[in-house]
Amino acid sequence: MKANENNFLTLLKERREEGILYVIDAYGGLLQSIVRKRLYAFPDRVDECMNDIFLGIWQNIGSFDESKGSFVNWAAGVARLEAIDMLRKVKRQWHTVPLDEMESELSWEDKELLKLTEQELSKEVDEILNCLSLKDRELFRRIFLNQEAPEEAGRAMGISRDNVYVRMFRGKKKIRNRIKEKKEADT
Repeated sequence: MKANENNFLTLLKERREEGILYVIDAYGGLLQSIVRKRLYAFPDRVDECMNDIFLGIWQNIGSFDESKGSFVNWAAGVARLEAIDMLRKVKRQWHTVPLDEMESELSWEDKELLKLTEQELSKEVDEILNCLSLKDRELFRRIFLNQEAPEEAGRAMGISRDNVYVRMFRGKKKIRNRIKEKKEADT
């Protein structure tokens, strides 16, 4: 049976290939434009997303209710959701690259540049923290460099929670003043 506007839904519900082929031909351009709008930064993912959309339509055609709206609107909703899911998937992949793996792919020159940059940053941090007492420097290193919770850092150093926050407030103020003085001296 040849699919057309009148029978493609029936064919889809009967799991006949002609139904999905009709959807691809008739609505593929519209669905692809929806996907391209959402995945404009990742054109290499558009085809994969389109495949997911057609698979989603094929598998979930039973949830389409003609009394609630048109097939075009329902299919466009499926396309929007699949495109959003693809964006989430790409985002997760970007955030799961381990630092060790990244470093192993760097060339020797890049590794040397990374070492020099880390050394330079370390010198700048030391310079900034130099205006603080030894105990406050240790506290700032624990909280801001090692990313310990303030309460945890205070406990490890034998400082009360309230005293930690007072030291952080005063230390930040000293650092701001030091930076301000340095800027004024440079100009």
